[in-house]
Amino acid sequence: MSGMMNAGAAWRHLRSDRSALDRRVGRATLRRVLGFAVPHRRTISVFLVLTVLDASLVVASPLLIQRIVDDGILDGDRSLVGWLALAMAGLAVFTAVMSILLAWLSARIGEGLIYDLRTQVFGHVQRQSMAFFTRTQTGALVSRLNNDVIGAQRAFTSTLATTVSNAVAVLVVGITMLALSWRVTLLCLGLFPLLMIASKWVSTRLAGLTRQQMDGNADLATMMTERFNVGGALLLKLFGRRDEEDGSFATKAARVRDLGIRITLTTRVFGAAMLAVPALATALVYGVGGQLAISGTLSVGTLLALATLLLRLLGPLQGLSNVRIDVMTALVSFERVFEVLDLPSLVQEKDGAVELPRTAGRLELDGVDFTYPGADEVSLPSLEGVQRPDVSSPSGPVLRDVSFSAEPGQMVALVGPSGAGKTTITHLVARLYDVTGGAVRVGGVDVRDVTLQSLEDVVGYVTQDAHMFHDTIRANMLYARPGADDTEIWHALEAAQVAALVRRLPEGLDTVVGDRGYRLSGGERQRLAIARLLLKSPSIVVLDEATAHLDSESEAAVQRALDAALQGRTSLVIAHRLSTVRNADLILVLEDGSITERGTHAELLARGGLYADLHRTQFLDDTTDALP
Repeated sequence: MSGMMNAGAAWRHLRSDRSALDRRVGRATLRRVLGFAVPHRRTISVFLVLTVLDASLVVASPLLIQRIVDDGILDGDRSLVGWLALAMAGLAVFTAVMSILLAWLSARIGEGLIYDLRTQVFGHVQRQSMAFFTRTQTGALVSRLNNDVIGAQRAFTSTLATTVSNAVAVLVVGITMLALSWRVTLLCLGLFPLLMIASKWVSTRLAGLTRQQMDGNADLATMMTERFNVGGALLLKLFGRRDEEDGSFATKAARVRDLGIRITLTTRVFGAAMLAVPALATALVYGVGGQLAISGTLSVGTLLALATLLLRLLGPLQGLSNVRIDVMTALVSFERVFEVLDLPSLVQEKDGAVELPRTAGRLELDGVDFTYPGADEVSLPSLEGVQRPDVSSPSGPVLRDVSFSAEPGQMVALVGPSGAGKTTITHLVARLYDVTGGAVRVGGVDVRDVTLQSLEDVVGYVTQDAHMFHDTIRANMLYARPGADDTEIWHALEAAQVAALVRRLPEGLDTVVGDRGYRLSGGERQRLAIARLLLKSPSIVVLDEATAHLDSESEAAVQRALDAALQGRTSLVIAHRLSTVRNADLILVLEDGSITERGTHAELLARGGLYADLHRTQFLDDTTDALP
């Protein structure tokens, strides 16, 4: 029974990626799995030796029972009975100590493996390009760090220990029973094929039901995650869809409930059937063995030892019948983890990359072309959470022959209609993606030739929806520069026009900003993001519509903060309000991925092109808004 339950639990740890479950696990995966065992090889060796010893002792207690009955009780030898009883008590204590030691070793191996896998996957995922994160479903990715890592860990703990222990126990108990009475043993073993057939049938059925249940649980988790974050909860309340959401959730939950009932019923029916086989085998032992004992062919102690050994044979036999399920579950979990580890990042630091000086302020784009990578290059279908075509079609060029430069201290503004490629340019400067043609240079060096950390130190970025961690203001500020003290933090807050707000808060710097900073207003969150940028003190500042979607008062406050942030720094600014960039040293007008106009505000107005049209449209809108 325990073996069947272990198999069911194993399947519950495996996410319902049917393609992963159906494919064969290759030798390369096995070799990589063994590679993870190398750092723990000594502990695993000790663990296996003790497991074999513990499994071998399974016959000791029944044999002691045989001696107590035959040589002690029936012969009236009180001394022998006492010594053998003490031996049984000592064996029980030794077995208990052994179980504790095995549990400790298993925990060391298992938790060590989980640590190794989690840290490797986390570090690898962190270094993926932004294209990976724009396609990947967060919940599916987190599952690889939790469920699949734990499933892989089972290969070196419960699966390994159970398989070795059961194999040794079956071998030792079988030989001992045959030695005691080969007739009774062979008769009992004739019943075990029934146990194997039933176990295999239920294992297959449980696997299918559990995959469906995991599908349902995944749907529930996704729905709760989307509805319970701040943005989802706000959308729900604004559109008033509570009843529809209740009904949808109830339908999904009912499916999980019904599957849970079917799984429980299947398990219980199997458990009841499994009780019948041992009962029949026990009846056979006492029926046939009893007759042999009456005739004097078999001693009473041997009969009791056989009955006890029979019960100790059932569990290991059933466990071995499920070995394939347990092993395949663990190996498929490993393979799913390896899928993530084997996915290359499109943005990688080359060998021999140079360090950019913190003062590098010159920015240059030279004939830049860019096309977003296809899904097959950046992600895995099992991580996207939606069905995608077998072959992803290319997106087409987003940027074509873009060239410009910005000297230290200059401001370059990017304007143009939505989808023109403005944000893509800023992503290339920060090397969130790599160009497909041309080059982006910072301080005269191609960004592909510098270390990622030094580039990240030089380039600072503020988007229109600045992200904050669910932590304190201090922690969010220190993310820019962990070694900064409170004086430096307050200085940055002052420059960003947000210090007065923080001082008014009851906990000051220790105020928790909430999920994504939603406890702050949009303008306050933007100013805090600018303060974080100032604390970082980069040489190049990238602003991606940092004042978009703000009211006039908030925009004015943020603009004052930006003036402080941009002073003395090279800046690349995307602006939807042209009034915020009229003093830029260079304005670039983009359309369909190409620069169609360039010049100062006055020059572009005089030219009467797209910039002049955009300016005229905004001026008319602003004038209309101002009318009573």
